[in-house]
Amino acid sequence: MSIKLNFRNLIAITLLSGFGSFSVLHAQKNNDAVTEVGTAQAAHGFWDNPDWDHVSTAWPKEDGNLVKIWEVPILEKAFVSAVPKDRKDGIMVGALGVDGGNKDMIVKLAQEMSDGLHGDFDSLLVAHKGKLLFESYYARGRINLTHPQASATKTYTSLALGRAIQMGYLTMADLDRPVISFLNELDPERFVKGAERVTLHQAMTMRSGIRITDEKAEEFEKNPDQYEGQKLAQAIFELSDPITPQSQRDFAYGNYSTPLVMQVIEAVVPGSAEDFIKDELLNKLGITSYEWQLGLGGLPAGGWKTSMTSRSMLKFGTLAMNKGKWNGEQLIPEAYIAKATNRILYNGDDDIFGGGKDVSQQGYGYFWWSGDLQVGDQSYFSNSAQGGSGQFIILVKELDLIIVATGSHRGSGGKTLQIAAERILPAFVE
Repeated sequence: MSIKLNFRNLIAITLLSGFGSFSVLHAQKNNDAVTEVGTAQAAHGFWDNPDWDHVSTAWPKEDGNLVKIWEVPILEKAFVSAVPKDRKDGIMVGALGVDGGNKDMIVKLAQEMSDGLHGDFDSLLVAHKGKLLFESYYARGRINLTHPQASATKTYTSLALGRAIQMGYLTMADLDRPVISFLNELDPERFVKGAERVTLHQAMTMRSGIRITDEKAEEFEKNPDQYEGQKLAQAIFELSDPITPQSQRDFAYGNYSTPLVMQVIEAVVPGSAEDFIKDELLNKLGITSYEWQLGLGGLPAGGWKTSMTSRSMLKFGTLAMNKGKWNGEQLIPEAYIAKATNRILYNGDDDIFGGGKDVSQQGYGYFWWSGDLQVGDQSYFSNSAQGGSGQFIILVKELDLIIVATGSHRGSGGKTLQIAAERILPAFVE
């Protein structure tokens, strides 16, 4: 149950773009006018590219009508609330500075974000000790509008697999089984050498060893109808270069691992993977406003093509922070969450997405990134879901802190992890 706040604390701070000053609203109802969208609104494009159909739609929760994300106008005034509204959506709320955190530090950061000093952010949310304490929206960010997630989708796919384990359709031991052992419609006679080496564990750590040239990959795009169902897995294991111990030693991001994991989910759950994800993961979290498009093979895309609200992203983060529990129900095994968010492998500090001088020791688990965030002489281990152009769910378990950010950093992730280390964590370090 969400906490009740006295009238003195019921304030929303609205940052006036271009003026560097704040005004205080005493009526929470005014929040909705500046942070929610209706179907009649229209303007020029999100990320200035309406051809990106995978980020095209969203569902405002109230009426279910579709809104094209590039039809959402830029906010005239950035919205910054140090007392997030209780929206009866399963998220507990509190007051920044009262229930934790240094309010002045976070609000100052929000003002800088509104002034564009840290790149193109659409939202920033901060939760501490189970309560959402800070909520802000900029540019095309809105409370009730889903936002393209890009590769943060991989983390949701990982959680869906964990849900299948909790429900008994898979076991933890199955993580070390070959992917092909779950798929009974394949013809192993046509596989490349080494296909039997690819386990779920290796696929989810991006070490499947699968290598498909760009030229061969074009076949998928030209003839998608030929790869329905397990035909996609068949083609992946046919078109890859031979899979060797050497190729499986190297971390290779985006190497056809996510569709294979989704193929396994489809094979083991009753009904379809699409219905399973909806009924057993999203509905359990109270997530009804979302988009999860189908990918090659006709299954839900495992690596991208989803769109979620920032509050839904917070729910995924809370589920992981609570060791797989949501509202007292164990949705995902604690052992799976521990393994998925573990730094199973190090993949170097040469190019850390969203990183900076205070981010190091980059690693990877089961479609979860990890890294150390430096605050003074103290280092904090973090996990994160990461998506292109600045989509982040950052967990810092030692501080019981969750940071959610969405953005449109045009081909990059900005410096979100560095901002977390340099500006957000210090506000919660006692």
